[in-house]
Amino acid sequence: MKIRVIRRVVESGLPRFLRMPIAALAVVSVLTPALAQTDYKLGGEPVTAAKADPAIVAALSQVSQTRIRQTIEKLVSFGTRSTLSSMATDLPLGQGVTAAADWIYSQFEEISKECGDCLEVKRDTFTNPVAERIPKPTTITNVYAILRGTGAADDKGYGRMYLVTGHYDSRNSDVMDDHGTAPGANDDASGVAVSLECARVLSKLKEKLPASLVFVAVAGEEQGLNGSSHLAKLAKDEGWDLEGVLNNDIVGGNTTPGDTLQRKDVVRVFSEGIPTVATPEQVRRIRALGTADDAPSRELARATADVARTYDKGSNGKLGFAPFLVSRPDRYLRGGDHTSFNREGFAAVRITEWREDYNHQHQNVRMEDDVQYGDLLQYVDFKYVANVARLNAATLATLAASPGIPVDVKVNARKLENGTTLTWKAPAGAAAGLHYELLWRETNAPDWQYLKVIPAAAGSDEVTITVPVSKDNVFFGVRAVDAAGHRGLVAVP
Repeated sequence: MKIRVIRRVVESGLPRFLRMPIAALAVVSVLTPALAQTDYKLGGEPVTAAKADPAIVAALSQVSQTRIRQTIEKLVSFGTRSTLSSMATDLPLGQGVTAAADWIYSQFEEISKECGDCLEVKRDTFTNPVAERIPKPTTITNVYAILRGTGAADDKGYGRMYLVTGHYDSRNSDVMDDHGTAPGANDDASGVAVSLECARVLSKLKEKLPASLVFVAVAGEEQGLNGSSHLAKLAKDEGWDLEGVLNNDIVGGNTTPGDTLQRKDVVRVFSEGIPTVATPEQVRRIRALGTADDAPSRELARATADVARTYDKGSNGKLGFAPFLVSRPDRYLRGGDHTSFNREGFAAVRITEWREDYNHQHQNVRMEDDVQYGDLLQYVDFKYVANVARLNAATLATLAASPGIPVDVKVNARKLENGTTLTWKAPAGAAAGLHYELLWRETNAPDWQYLKVIPAAAGSDEVTITVPVSKDNVFFGVRAVDAAGHRGLVAVP
């Protein structure tokens, strides 16, 4: 039996100036515009950082620059990791993309042994037919490991899932060159190092997380997102309840000498607005409501920023390292593996260093006019990659520990009123002890500004609440929070 719980903030509790005659209120608006906007805050508090989880703090402290450097050095040592090299028969022993895949698989297995075989290590191997950058049928292998969560229903289902990935293939100036040196230190051995390091530190958590985590290294990115496209389709076909994907691509913090514009305190997080899979009717609704900035991928990006405020503090109390949110799917003229997951309807973001050096991407290793070209190890900042790994690990652990995403979030728009009535239901399979945060922000604000804590309704999975904040003036969202304070992704009406 469902019980509807209604909580109202009555008009008599409004500040006195909001009950003034219209003429008087207009004068207040002219003289003190800040006062005229206080109705946004009624019943709410400013959004602040969540309390840190000691177990997550301990895991982040285990992220190792040394291990990250060793991973990137090893991947560079394979000479070329061109996806096309999987079909070459004359490469030196231990060289090429297949040897790299075998090594990544062995690393996941080693990590699994250290945690009592807690990881399911897998290969997703397929033959890609001839395509624009695939001159003949080519074997492509994605390597991944699953840390099963406590919410997994059975041996076949994994429950809610979050995924982190980087691509282990590389290229030089000629994307069709399957033999030439292509070290790919930054693009994208750095992203693979993040995925492996997240697997290593999160697999050591003493308490299992409710949601499952997937740690991935894909191939075929440089040939056209081939590997990630196959894995994303596999996830869709197998019914993975994949709530978020973090794609790390070029996160090495390029260290070109003399580049004074590089920033080491931020990493860019790109996210799509209108979902790639939106139907015409959904696009019409997004345009009508103005919610292009509230797509699932945008909320995933905001979640990385929310987590950073909790876990990436500098010694001076300010943020030492944080995501810089970019409201577009990717950079100009470029693409990434997150798009493959977007195309299958999953929330996914791309994580990339602040300032790329194109002399050190997609270039043959050479000296030309006293300029060093090539994606070489010497231009990777391992401290920076470690910070990116911590951001990823903290985001994965927080979201996996959360109760999940509220469902059927709706605003009652059937009557004219200056307040707002919202309803929603608990996340599927959520454990007891959760509560909700009703969030809102001004329509031109980039992130959530105010929140109101809403207890879960005893004996019911449905909540209804009315607040004296006009739906015409703000955007609303709802997220579920467990008893320990782990915040889930925001769902918008």
